[in-house]
Amino acid sequence: MNGPLAPTIAVLSRRPAVRLLGASLLGRLPTGMAALAVLLLVRGRGGDYALAGLLSGLYAAGSALGGPLLGRVIDRSRQPPVLLGAALAAGVGFAALAVVPVDGALAIVAILLAGAATPPLESCLRVLWPRVVPADRLHAAYSLDAAAQEILFVLGPLLVLGAVRLIGPAGGVLVAAGLGVLGVAAFASAPQPRTWRGERTGARHPAGPLRSGRLVRLLVSLLLTGFTIGTFSVGATAYAEHVGGRSLAGWFIAANGLGALLGGVGYTLVPAARDLSARLRVVALLLAVGYLPLAAQPGLAGTIGLSVLAGLSLPAVLTCGFALVERLAPAGTVTEAFTWLVTAFGIGNAVGAALSGTLVDRYGPVAAFLAGAGTAILAALTVVRRLVPASPRG
Repeated sequence: MNGPLAPTIAVLSRRPAVRLLGASLLGRLPTGMAALAVLLLVRGRGGDYALAGLLSGLYAAGSALGGPLLGRVIDRSRQPPVLLGAALAAGVGFAALAVVPVDGALAIVAILLAGAATPPLESCLRVLWPRVVPADRLHAAYSLDAAAQEILFVLGPLLVLGAVRLIGPAGGVLVAAGLGVLGVAAFASAPQPRTWRGERTGARHPAGPLRSGRLVRLLVSLLLTGFTIGTFSVGATAYAEHVGGRSLAGWFIAANGLGALLGGVGYTLVPAARDLSARLRVVALLLAVGYLPLAAQPGLAGTIGLSVLAGLSLPAVLTCGFALVERLAPAGTVTEAFTWLVTAFGIGNAVGAALSGTLVDRYGPVAAFLAGAGTAILAALTVVRRLVPASPRG
């Protein structure tokens, strides 16, 4: 079949690709639910935005710290046992957060557990793509992956709103716990994860993939991108409360995810880049351009529209990152390298959420949106120097 959609259709025509992508999305739904679920839980129990931002940041930080450790274990062993054990531990963390006081030490322990035990499904799926699709379809697979994961940020907030309405303030975190376990079980039981083994190498370097300076520079760029995304959920929630009601935040976040979904689908039609560093610079700058108008606080309808616009470029940034990690990771470290990408993004998200909570309390939502646009510009500047030679791959 010919046409612009042919590569994507070729990926989706493979039954293993559909199963692995679908199961990974189900298992990763807690990631799309956590920020809003924690915010609504804290606000529903009388906490302020600084506390909500702190707990959201701790969740992202826990995931950022735990991901590389889980990835290193997987590189040296197998995927299913690590994924299943992590999913159960994360579920316990979410369930505990639902029943303990949100302003106490137990809440901090619970949210850190939920974050640190987040199963590295993203990394595991990206390691498996070369086994599922031919080399000339990897760009389409990575683009589809980046686009599809935005479903998490469209569906996740809506699930949180429904769960909170049915169950109460703790509904979001409880539903996240259950969905995470179900998705991991479906993914880990597929043939490809069960038969995958890490690449055998000689002596292992203690720094793992971080011994590659170019990979570290890429990770810094993705960390700054994560900061931009971290500012949005807090800024959007604060602005929603200002214009009409806290529950409107779910619609702003869902609109942002919808924009990213549309952008990701559109990016599957773009040919692979010869110079991925240049492509990454361009799409990071476009991300900044998308976030900056939100600072004008244009009212309910305007914010929904601009939230869609702000999300359009994120999948392209992530797709460039996936392809670059594949090239820059030293042998035997590919799963850990992918988890470091997720970690860098998560650390940025954590700092963005925590800092924007303080900024919102002092200066209002506009400060969060301006901070997000500024760090997207810095993300582009980080990769001004080329990371890999120009190539027809991408």
